[in-house]
Amino acid sequence: MGNKLKTYIKALKQLIDSGEEIEDIDSFKLELMREIQFWQHERFIHLIVTVLFALLTMMVLLTLVFNASIPLFLLFVMLLVLLVPYIKHYYILENGVQTLYVMYEEISRRSKKKGVPSAVYPEEYGIKLKEDFKKQ
Repeated sequence: MGNKLKTYIKALKQLIDSGEEIEDIDSFKLELMREIQFWQHERFIHLIVTVLFALLTMMVLLTLVFNASIPLFLLFVMLLVLLVPYIKHYYILENGVQTLYVMYEEISRRSKKKGVPSAVYPEEYGIKLKEDFKKQ
C-alpha cells in the first residue's frame, strides 16, 4: 500500500509541476478527493490495528515483568517484531495523506474558477511536501 500511495503522489506531483492546464478541473478535484478519502480510511484502519498491537505488546511486557517466562518473552519479541513494521506503515500513510492534502489545496489554488473559496494554504505556514515523497 505504501508503494501504491507513493506512486500516486509521484504522478500527481508531476502533473502539478508540469503546470499543464487540467481540462475538467472540477472532475479532477472530485476524483482526487475520493482518492484522499480512500487513503484516510486506510490510514484509520491501520491506526486502529497499530494501537491495538501496541496495547497488546505493552500488556505482554507488563505480564512479563511480573511473571517472567521464556514463552512469554518469545511472544513479546514476536509482537515487537510485528509492531515495528505496523508503525512504519502507518507513518507512510499519515505522511502520504498529509501530502495529498497539500496537493489538493495547490490544485484548488490554481483553479481560478468562481466558487472556489480562497483558503489559507499550507505553504504560507512553511509546510512543504515530504522529501521521501518527492524522490519516489
